[in-house]
Amino acid sequence: METHEHRDSRGGELFAAFRRDALGVVRKMAEAGDISRVDAGSQPVFLLNHPDLIRDVLVTRNASFSKVIGIESVFKLLGGGMLTAEGEAHRKRRRLAQPAFHKQRIASYAGTMVDHAVEARERWEPGVATDVAHEMMRITLGVAGRTLFDSELEGDAKEVADAMGEISELSNLVAFPFIKHIEKFELFGRRRFDKAQARLDAAIYRIIAECRASARDRGDLLSMLIQASDEEGDADADRHLRDEVMTIFLASYDTTANALTWTWHLLSQHPEVEARMHEEIDSVLGDRPPTLEDLPQLKYVEQVLTESMRIFPPVWLQSRKTLEEYPVGDTVIPKGAIVFVSQYLMHRDPRFFDDPETFRPERWTAEMKAALPRFAYFPFGGGPRQCIGEGFAWMEATLVIATIAQRWRFRPVEGFAPELQPLFVLRPKNGLFLIPELRYG
Repeated sequence: METHEHRDSRGGELFAAFRRDALGVVRKMAEAGDISRVDAGSQPVFLLNHPDLIRDVLVTRNASFSKVIGIESVFKLLGGGMLTAEGEAHRKRRRLAQPAFHKQRIASYAGTMVDHAVEARERWEPGVATDVAHEMMRITLGVAGRTLFDSELEGDAKEVADAMGEISELSNLVAFPFIKHIEKFELFGRRRFDKAQARLDAAIYRIIAECRASARDRGDLLSMLIQASDEEGDADADRHLRDEVMTIFLASYDTTANALTWTWHLLSQHPEVEARMHEEIDSVLGDRPPTLEDLPQLKYVEQVLTESMRIFPPVWLQSRKTLEEYPVGDTVIPKGAIVFVSQYLMHRDPRFFDDPETFRPERWTAEMKAALPRFAYFPFGGGPRQCIGEGFAWMEATLVIATIAQRWRFRPVEGFAPELQPLFVLRPKNGLFLIPELRYG
């Protein structure tokens, strides 16, 4: 591991460079070594690009950092939810939500996940180019609405997805250290952002009101949060509930939808992998829908998903701000600096992955995983801020893949190549079109 600092003083160009090619900028920084620095005006920005350094930031010395969100609009959107809260407030929010993500609770959601995937696979037409990104968003929106809030969001899927998509686009650089530039020039179209957020707020407050009116624990996250907030006598409960719901809503559907989207893209490019996966699914399931009990037998499906999130991690970059001077190797990172760590870079690092650009699910053997440094692969982050819904996401994605692959295979659309769009989540720009083919019937 290199521990010397490479410094690039051409920070005046960094803002524009991120707008043009954020992935290219972090790749360029990584070429300089495990610790690299650029300056955005007076703001020092560091990239730490080794598993040991990442572990130190996210786990060992996480108390030396605060979460970087970026601009005022994002705080307005997410309020004091888990994503934005710091210190004791974050620990409190996480404790309140944790019971909804216990293993037994998550297990009860399996049937709903399969049901939404079955609905999706029944509406497609063979040979007709389909925006798989949009279809996966519809599935995960429906699952999020029913399992997290006991509300059927599928009917409002297009409106909600459009609003969230617009917010994601407008928040392109939320993790990046250009706050002054953003606030001064209002580059994110504040009016569009506010309108999209208003649409989401209306939906979330409606769901909260419906849940309160029912006056019972319906087994969903919102019911549990309402009960906990009432027990604490929270005078501003609905606003706090709205903040948490918005945070978990965003995290629960957007990241999983993109993980599924990129998985179908990779399978369409590698029919030999797709055929092996179909063989396992047919052997385990036959023609019946998958259940929770089938997950341990769907080992290759899990390897496919693991490898997909290696190549296209939904969360591709995380950022922190130093609360104090932070010595690392031969470098002292000053207080107030921005520190980047990148799943996208680590997951494709040839030091830890043989032939890293190749989609090869069978690489994920038990021996390989045991030998891999902990933060060479971290699609759900790590430490106190590791994604609280990780188990939920793994189960949902595996069940959705198995359910859809029972009936369909996907082929590329001639002349169409998806373009990476590294926003809050790594998504395909302008959708991802594939041609579904029936496997039988």
